[in-house]
Amino acid sequence: MLVFEGWDAAGKGGTIRRLTNALNARDYQVIPIAAPTEEERAQHYLWRFWRHLSRAGRVTIFDRSWYGRVLVERVEGFATDEEWQRAYNEINDFEEQMVEHGTVLAKFWLHITPEEQLARFEERNQIAYKQWKLTDEDWRNREKWGDYESAVNEMVERTSTHRAPWTLVEANDKPFARVKVLTTVCDAVEAALRKAKN
Repeated sequence: MLVFEGWDAAGKGGTIRRLTNALNARDYQVIPIAAPTEEERAQHYLWRFWRHLSRAGRVTIFDRSWYGRVLVERVEGFATDEEWQRAYNEINDFEEQMVEHGTVLAKFWLHITPEEQLARFEERNQIAYKQWKLTDEDWRNREKWGDYESAVNEMVERTSTHRAPWTLVEANDKPFARVKVLTTVCDAVEAALRKAKN
């Protein structure tokens, strides 16, 4: 299971496309996460992620994830203080259960600077086939960079565990970021296979 989080325009989608390009389409699924539906809001917030866990031998890739509870929902006020503060332990328990069951879990935070984000936003705005990717919400979120940065720092500090560590990806350089993600995924799968042999 691969989890991708990061700033808007950090390259999550491009990295996922490069990764899945080498996989058989029958062996993976990409789950893009947006705002929860009415049905999803009526359940515990982790419910919508449990539903997408795949069977053994397949790859599930989350383009954004359960970390929305301690990022977007925290910063935008969609979760109460009690809800998002409680979520750190819930997330750690959720991930530990997956790893104990034998799931290879890799979590990536793609980090870019505010200056790089602005350059990418402006580039998107100039390219007709990319303009759809740039929304008013992206610009509004930029104004809350400091709030999101604090939330990201606490998220990494409280949920990077021995069994489910974060990989922080320096994504100002897209090729470097993509190679780092691919290398990390390969290393994680190889380590799991070695462990299974012993």
